[in-house]
Amino acid sequence: MKIKITGVGSYIPEVKVANIDFDKHVFLNEDGTPFAYSNEIVIGKFKSITGIEQRRYAAPEQCSSDLAFLASQKAIENAGIDPETLDYIIFAHNFGDVKYGTNQSDMIPSLATRVKHKLQIKNPKCVAFDILFGCPGWIEGVLQAHAFIKSGMAKRCLVIGSETLSRVVDDHDRDSMIYSDGAGATVIESSDDETGMLSYENATFAYDEAGYLYFGQSYNPDLDPDTKYIKMHGRKIYEFALSQVPAAMKSCLDKSGLGIDDVKKILIHQANEKMDEAIIHRFYKLYGKSVPKDIMPMSIHELGNSSVATVPTLFDLLIRGKIENQEIHKGDVIIFASVGAGMNVNAFVYRY
Repeated sequence: MKIKITGVGSYIPEVKVANIDFDKHVFLNEDGTPFAYSNEIVIGKFKSITGIEQRRYAAPEQCSSDLAFLASQKAIENAGIDPETLDYIIFAHNFGDVKYGTNQSDMIPSLATRVKHKLQIKNPKCVAFDILFGCPGWIEGVLQAHAFIKSGMAKRCLVIGSETLSRVVDDHDRDSMIYSDGAGATVIESSDDETGMLSYENATFAYDEAGYLYFGQSYNPDLDPDTKYIKMHGRKIYEFALSQVPAAMKSCLDKSGLGIDDVKKILIHQANEKMDEAIIHRFYKLYGKSVPKDIMPMSIHELGNSSVATVPTLFDLLIRGKIENQEIHKGDVIIFASVGAGMNVNAFVYRY
């Protein structure tokens, strides 16, 4: 028995923030000193590295659980199921609900419980819980749903990835331009046919790598040092990702019994265009192959990095034909992969 994704939905916030909107920001170095060059140069370099042209932010009245609810409604409708038949709601996020104008996390009750309440599910046997696993959280949620279904503890799960990173960024840190908001949701059920998950891989590297992404104070020394924002050691993350993600993907594919030429699409966490391209090139190099054309759909150019939401949102856009020059067909083999805070890496091979 395998598990398969029977319903997909996403919510892409309507507020568009273009790179030019950061032109008046006061970007600072880590020591609080101003950059020696203009914001125009900062933004130009940012675009060339990340590929991001714009990103989406949640409306002021929305929190992460609101985005998740809207994505979940679509996934449930797409699956054609009664939400009362869900055994688990697994909600991957990093910062909980953060109200507009603040950066304080609110996680009580859990965001999964909030979504269950918004969906008006009465069944108490539908267990709702959150997971914190960095950007790979949605994939890890799918792996947990796989474990529940394989063990007989569940027949049907709702797995959500939702985040409002715009609420926890330091406006004085140029990395703040990377982050965005969004939500993706999937209904997961058992599969007795040839489709579904074929293999998986996951790992946590914490001995030296635990602090690569962290919560730290603003680069502006005049701001309250006790107010924290999302921070990262970009170079260390880049080197880690290039080392560990291709290896995890290869291990996962080898476990599936399929070959590299069987893979039709790779849906990778939308973290940074240059980094994602380098990961894919290194992955194919492990097999002595060149990267095929159109193997890696991308959404980061328009949507930015919404953490746990990037992969399920990308999948939803792909199957709905919303990504230019990209399409997917019944029976196609896909690799889903991600890397993020923890440092965590995971992947699964899936026959669509």
